[in-house]
Amino acid sequence: MSRSCRARFVLALLAATCISACKRNDDGRTTVRFWAFGREGEEVRALVPEFERRNPDLHVEVEQVPWIAAHEKILTAYVGDALPDAAQMGNTWIPEMAALSALAPLKARIARSKSFDRGDSFAGVWDSNEVGGELWGAPWYVDTRVIYYRTDLIEEAHAPWPPKSWDEWRTAMERVRALSPDHFAILLPIDEWAQVMTLGLQRGAPLLKDGGRRGHFDEPQFRAALAFYTGLFRDGLAPPLDQSGVANLFQQFAEGYFAMFISGPWNLTEMERRLPPEMQTRWATAPMPPPEAGGEYPGTSLAGGASLVVFRGAQQPEGAWRWIEYLSEPAQQAEFFRRAGDLPSRRSAWKVTGLADDPRAAAFLTQLAQVSPAPKVPEWEQIGARLAVATEQVVRGARTADSALAALDADADRILEKRRFLLDRAARLRATERHR
Repeated sequence: MSRSCRARFVLALLAATCISACKRNDDGRTTVRFWAFGREGEEVRALVPEFERRNPDLHVEVEQVPWIAAHEKILTAYVGDALPDAAQMGNTWIPEMAALSALAPLKARIARSKSFDRGDSFAGVWDSNEVGGELWGAPWYVDTRVIYYRTDLIEEAHAPWPPKSWDEWRTAMERVRALSPDHFAILLPIDEWAQVMTLGLQRGAPLLKDGGRRGHFDEPQFRAALAFYTGLFRDGLAPPLDQSGVANLFQQFAEGYFAMFISGPWNLTEMERRLPPEMQTRWATAPMPPPEAGGEYPGTSLAGGASLVVFRGAQQPEGAWRWIEYLSEPAQQAEFFRRAGDLPSRRSAWKVTGLADDPRAAAFLTQLAQVSPAPKVPEWEQIGARLAVATEQVVRGARTADSALAALDADADRILEKRRFLLDRAARLRATERHR
């Protein structure tokens, strides 16, 4: 987008948000403004009538925002002091919004509320909403990544399944690969950072150091994860394809071009919709294996999903909080799952919907008990993009692991330069205050 086009886009968004902010309800009710993204913005509207019936003094105005525009719209509205009262927010955006002081703290509200039970939820997902000892979001729906696999090919290969270690997983891949020299065991798009980062988390790799001030990829745990990952390409178990090189995931999976891939819950319905009828009994899901035999099962996967936030400058913070409490009830989460297909953040909602008894969804339930968030720094998505570049360079032989990891740490240090400056300045100010 050119600079002039971007300027016009930002001005248009500011005008739209200002107009929206100035709306007033003429029937005496208080209007709560809520932004939701993608399909969720469409489906959540169906939950508004029951909320308004229970809360006759409130009216919820839902604005649906395309995911592709959501991040820029939030930042534009923040700059223009035109944020709504509440919103859906991707978990990886929470640290950035917290650093901007755009969010209202929720820990005290959640502690007083009867609508929340952290024991009924997933600890790793709650952790993704906590920054600096404060909770900035309430989990709404969750996702993580597991292995999708061809049951018939695993059975034909007499592979150890489900794998309980990386060695067993690799053995399974080797046996599947031996079935056909023209096919592969697993698809791992080399321009995605989530898979190799997940392997690093399983090894206990910190990824960043010094309180998120510097990169820490060139260390033994992450090196071990990268070696396992790149070894799958070196030994022909995975094709060296990026996302654009995957012609049709579902067709190639059905044809047996690869027998496994790692993905999230969004593909549960896609597999049912896009695989041919004869393939519907030939696929399943399994949690991620841990690195070592005898280790805690499953191995760690990435905590994802979306949370519900109240903005610090909300005009109707109490009404916004009542709306969030309502959406967090197990019954509403179950209804939202039926409409949108998003996995509930409450275990009790899994029982209500029958998800816990669905073998394919149950793998996600098992995996969600062992998830970790990405590093909680606002700059993580930039660093993740550099991680994908470094990993692809090693896979393609353009760089050695030593060179790529050193360059990745240097990139991370550069990206985190402003963070170091701000954190160090805050530390000096606190030290000055203590000595006064």
